[in-house]
Amino acid sequence: MSKIVAYALPLLLTAALPTAHAQSTEDRGDRVEQRLDQRGDRIENRLDNRGDRIEDRLDAKGDRIDERYDARADKAEAAGHEQRAARLEREGDRIEHRLDARGNRIDNRLDHRGDRINARLDHKGQRFDRRWDRRHG
Repeated sequence: MSKIVAYALPLLLTAALPTAHAQSTEDRGDRVEQRLDQRGDRIENRLDNRGDRIEDRLDAKGDRIDERYDARADKAEAAGHEQRAARLEREGDRIEHRLDARGNRIDNRLDHRGDRINARLDHKGQRFDRRWDRRHG
């Protein structure tokens, strides 16, 4: 190996390092932003699914209770108690409506919480990427 190559080779290698290092540090801001974005999406989806499950469970519970009250109302009507049957019908409908509304409120609250968390993490990732680019770009 000639003296020139022996002298120039380490210089060439070290000259290439800052570029590779700059590329990896430039990508780091994007990687952090992407990771936070994915984390926010996962949390949002988990909360959405949980809200949907709770809403479905309360809807089913309301339907079962309403069916029980309807059966009692049919028995009362068959026995000639019209007013009692009407009251039981209304009470069953009211309970079903109340449980449906409660399920909707819980689902909406969890959806909104997931949206807020996702937006917060997206914003945090964007801020990190901008700061990183400013400092290292």
